[in-house]
Amino acid sequence: MSKNSPDNILLYLPEKQEQHIREIFAGLADRGFPVQNQRPHITVTFSAAMDPSVVELAAELLPAVIPAQFRRVGNVIFGTKSKQTVAWLLQTTRELEIAASTISAANPDGHGPLWTPHLTMGLRLPRKDIPGYLQAMDELTSSHFKELTAVEAAYWRPRTQEKRLLAGG
Repeated sequence: MSKNSPDNILLYLPEKQEQHIREIFAGLADRGFPVQNQRPHITVTFSAAMDPSVVELAAELLPAVIPAQFRRVGNVIFGTKSKQTVAWLLQTTRELEIAASTISAANPDGHGPLWTPHLTMGLRLPRKDIPGYLQAMDELTSSHFKELTAVEAAYWRPRTQEKRLLAGG
């Protein structure tokens, strides 16, 4: 991950689920798509420099909702320019939605209370490659792989490689 990447509050999956997603990443790369090096995760909120009060709020709210169940319900594309991001759109419990929305709203650099639970499957993809990427992703993903579990919440600061466990683990 780039040292210019933002600070994040992230939800991580169990190793077996992470490995399954990494296998999908490898299959996509084998088909000629850009290599995806990110650790599979679900982002709660991010900021160029996360306000410590947001991290503390996350440490207060997330332990009550982790582990958390997610269900894949479709794909979503973020971005409007030449490079776009493809992700699995997820649904989760109302309790986690409320906690994540509260944390996001407290982040001055966030999107207010808006939280779209998703797991990024392709970062910075050329717009012209999106249809083929979606098709390949669907072909490589078992139709039975619909349930995900967030077992850990953490604050991740790429600039210093600092990871602070907030819940689970």
